[in-house]
Amino acid sequence: MSNIRKIYMLTMISFLIGTSQFVIVGILDKVAASAGVSVATAGQLITAFALASAIGTPLVMVATAKLDQRRQLLLALAIFLVGIAITLALPGFGFLMASRIVMGVGTGVFVVTAYAITAKLASPGRQGEAMSNISMGFSASLVFGVPIGRIITAAYDWQTIFWGIGFLSLLGTLAVARLLPALSGKTPAPLGEQFALLRRPSIAAALGMTFFVFIGFSVVNTYITPFLAALRTMSEQEMSSILFALGIASLIGSKLGGFLADRLGTPRTLIGSMTVQTLSLALVSITSGSVSFTILLILLWATSAWTFGLTQSFNIVSLAPEASGIMLSLNSSFVQLGFAVGAGIGGIAMGGSSIMIVSWLGAAAIAIALCIAVVSFGFCRLRYQTCDE
Repeated sequence: MSNIRKIYMLTMISFLIGTSQFVIVGILDKVAASAGVSVATAGQLITAFALASAIGTPLVMVATAKLDQRRQLLLALAIFLVGIAITLALPGFGFLMASRIVMGVGTGVFVVTAYAITAKLASPGRQGEAMSNISMGFSASLVFGVPIGRIITAAYDWQTIFWGIGFLSLLGTLAVARLLPALSGKTPAPLGEQFALLRRPSIAAALGMTFFVFIGFSVVNTYITPFLAALRTMSEQEMSSILFALGIASLIGSKLGGFLADRLGTPRTLIGSMTVQTLSLALVSITSGSVSFTILLILLWATSAWTFGLTQSFNIVSLAPEASGIMLSLNSSFVQLGFAVGAGIGGIAMGGSSIMIVSWLGAAAIAIALCIAVVSFGFCRLRYQTCDE
């Protein structure tokens, strides 16, 4: 098999892995009903997954540094499949929570290792393009996996989705074992070296932006299906269509981020994105009586959120280009921590208030990130005269 086909194979597996992470968002109400818990409690499944990914991934990567990268990838897929098996075989919300923790670790290790392997399989000078395929697999899971998951759940039940993901992931694991060569990996930087970067004010500020923006994203995205259902009664087809539109918005936002960063510069793109996110969510809270306008605002928020994601990756790497791998790893951990905190805060807030409060919470979190950005980029200009490189 050619290296290009091997990269596409990893892309397809990343689609399955991504679907397992994001599909819960689209079927949260169904999972809650099946497990006999509230939607707010079910939302903590996303918190558990994200925390496990953020904390467990670097620990596993350091512990398995002596393994070649093919074995690391197989280990990641084995951990993931164990999580799927727990989901399907063991009843009760406690085991479901445990399965999300296991799958979170497996997913995190898979992502880091898949990026590294893809870069080695790519032709010289095409590493970035090849690595974007892994990202595309995850983006596609939002566009197709989440709404398809909602449709499957309506026709059968939510466990059917994980039967399908588990079977196809098992085939993917066998393909990796047979087709990928043994690839020596670069020893990960010690955790102490990674944490040392946090002492730099510009890096701490940038990671703070990531953290608060993804708190804002998670607090809304985690509870998007009950939020939409609270606007008015919707059919399963309508709900799936809106989820599909949100996936398309994420793709548009990713493309828009690169376009605007090239033309306006990273700081302006980031500040503009956060401003649009904050205003969109604030207006959602104010104008929730108009369903069509509210949905348009949510699509605008999703587009601007994904504009931030890609542009922030460029920004993070530019702050320490000599340690780009460590910086991207740290940024990924702060993304997952933001996911965990956002889902947790949203669940707590919903317990004592209306579901509509999540848009206010999201707007507040992103406003904090915007303040950090304005202060950080303003300091950058004072010290270096320019932040655009």
